[in-house]
Formats: sequence, structure tokens, C-alpha cells
Amino acid sequence: MLRISAFQIEKSYSTVKAVNGISFDVQSGQIFALLGPNGAGKSSLIRMLVGLTRPDAGQIRIEYKGEELSTLPQRCYGYLPEDRGLYQDRTVRQNLTYIGKLRGMTTAEISTALIHWCTRLDLLEKMDDNLTKLSKGNQQKVQLISCVMHAPDLLILDEPFSGLDPVNQEHVLSILTELKQSGTTVILSAHQMALIERLADQMLLLNKGQLVAQGSLTEVSRQLDPQQWFEVCFEQQLPAEALAHLTAVAEAKAIDGHKFQLTLKPDVSVSQLLQQLSAVAELADFSRIQPSLHQLYLTAVQQHNQQQPVSQPKDAEGVAA
Repeated sequence: MLRISAFQIEKSYSTVKAVNGISFDVQSGQIFALLGPNGAGKSSLIRMLVGLTRPDAGQIRIEYKGEELSTLPQRCYGYLPEDRGLYQDRTVRQNLTYIGKLRGMTTAEISTALIHWCTRLDLLEKMDDNLTKLSKGNQQKVQLISCVMHAPDLLILDEPFSGLDPVNQEHVLSILTELKQSGTTVILSAHQMALIERLADQMLLLNKGQLVAQGSLTEVSRQLDPQQWFEVCFEQQLPAEALAHLTAVAEAKAIDGHKFQLTLKPDVSVSQLLQQLSAVAELADFSRIQPSLHQLYLTAVQQHNQQQPVSQPKDAEGVAA
């Protein structure tokens, strides 16, 4: 079992506060996503989790197999950094064999893992090619294999879908889902909102080092868009103002004579709304309008930026990534 808890973490670089009072909890077997634009503080958080840097304030607690630890054991986790750490003048096999030895794997374990993962990620025929001959996407797949080949309990992935085409993004998404089902905990930072929406159990949305929203997709949606939008379709045509008198409706927009979009008033239940709509005319369809994570993300970051009077220096953006 593995649990990682962060309490009021802060990290500054020169005059830039990259992480400002962030708290979160990652449970064993979860996929936990860090979201935010460039400079939000995601990579700074990841570097603290793997022990490359230490928080200026706050605390990170790690519970692993019944023990409380200050740092993660090497064999426990796999780390994919935003910048690749592979040897370009060496082959795929040489790179992965070297990394496997660093992880304490035996020669037999390394050989088995290479065959399995290179077959899985369509790299078997390229195992003896130097990395310089590989495309950006194939180099990313080699980097991913280096993180999973020793079967870690925790994966920490900074932009795992970078450089991958849509087919390979789906392939990696399937692999991460399978690893989660086998009990692996995954912490990842990514910009592909559509993939995160399908993948993550919990997410943390950051902007300029500050917390914007946190929780499951449903919880984050409610935090970022507290209004509940619905689409209703009636069997008969109605005038545009047909729903204006309903006490359950905060706002209504006519799409055409049959279809309307509306929001629910606070403290009014959906069943009350349906009761009032049914009294207007016979319903043909009724559904909740769920904005995509991408839409919520863009709106939330824009609103948060408008609330920040002072922007960070441009030359600090990469540092606080």
C-alpha cells in the first residue's frame, strides 16, 4: 500500500513562488492528474515528490508498506521527466539494460521486461537502433518503458503523451489504465484534457502556483461551473418565453420551438424541475449538459488570471513549470 500526502507545500525560485500552499492526498491505486498551463507549478511539485528538490515550507508524507518514509525508495517508483534523460548515442537495448541495472533488476528480469514492453509498444524491431534514429514519439515510448520495466508501485509521469500521435496516445492510455487495475499508483502531469477526463480518478488544477480546483471530475466540474445546465425537448412547439415563469428555472434559452437550454435555481432539485417542465408540455427528452474538462480548464485559468493583479516575470515561466 502507498499513500502520498502533501500539506501546504511552498516552493520559490528567486522572486517567483512556483508553488503556493498546495495540499493534496494520493491514495494507493489511483491515477492523480496535475493540470495547469505552462508555469503553473506542476513540474515543481513533481520534482519535490521525487526528492530532486525540497519544499521551502510545508510537508510531504509518504506511507509505503506500513512505514512512514521521508523519501521514496528507488525501486518503488518510476519517474518520467519532462526532459528526456536517455543516451542518444546508445541503442534502445543498451539504454534500457543500463536503467534496469540501476533499478536493481537481474539480467533475466531485464531481458523479460525488454521483450514484453518493446513488443507492447511496437519497438521490438528497433531494439538495436541508436536513439538518434528514432522519432520523437518512439523516444518517448523508450522513456516510458524505462519507467515501468521494473514494475514499480508508483509512476510519476511529467507529460507522458508528449510527442505521441493520437494512436499511440490511446495505446499509452490503455497501458496506464491496466497498470492502475493491477494496483499501480500513477501521478501525472499532462495537457491533453480529453485523455485526462477519461483517465484520472482525482485531479489538481493549478495556475501560477495556486490551487484553482481539486477532486474527482464531478467535483472539479461543480467547483468550476456551479450552475447546472440542462437541455429539454418538448413534443410540441412552444413560444420562447414558455419557461420564464417556472420557479425552478434561473435562466432559459430557446434553441428552437421544441428545444430549450436552462439552468437550475439554487436549492431546487432536478425532480422539482422535471415536475414543473412536465406541467408545461409533454417531454420528449431531458439531459444534463456537461461541459468538457477542456472548456472548464480554459474558463477557470482565464478567470484566475483576471483575479491576479501582478503577473510573474516572463523569464521565470520555465522555472515554475
